[in-house]
Amino acid sequence: MKLGELKPAKGSTQKAWRRGRGHGSGNGKTSGRGHKGQKSRSGSGGKVGFEGGQMPLYRRLPKRGHTCRNTKEIVAINVQLLNVFDDGAVVDVSALKQKGLVSNPRDGVKILGNGEIKKKLTVKVNYFSQSAIEKIKGAGGKTEVIAKAKAGVK
Repeated sequence: MKLGELKPAKGSTQKAWRRGRGHGSGNGKTSGRGHKGQKSRSGSGGKVGFEGGQMPLYRRLPKRGHTCRNTKEIVAINVQLLNVFDDGAVVDVSALKQKGLVSNPRDGVKILGNGEIKKKLTVKVNYFSQSAIEKIKGAGGKTEVIAKAKAGVK
């Protein structure tokens, strides 16, 4: 099968419904709008959310809270998960993605100090907890803080 031979499934497409082309078409004269009334006129779309004068839903519901635009979504990983790497390996965000420990690094990765680390690793991520730094250095490894790239820059 070639790209030019593709066709939609039988019965899945219909011909366009041409309105206002005479009464022989079955949709002439009022073109399916009926007689008179607000919806028969042109430009009768109405405002989004308008409920005929009733207080609209978006005004009836309570407004709560505030969402700060400057918050960061930081992905946290515990130190014990770093034991999957080989001894002496360099662990950065791309290595964490390859091992499946991080799927989307979002605004940065932080290593937390839960668990024990048994391998000597060089860890390069955006953030560390103090206990994680102590445990990585205690196992003979190194920690290095990397700066997150600005939005839109890779």
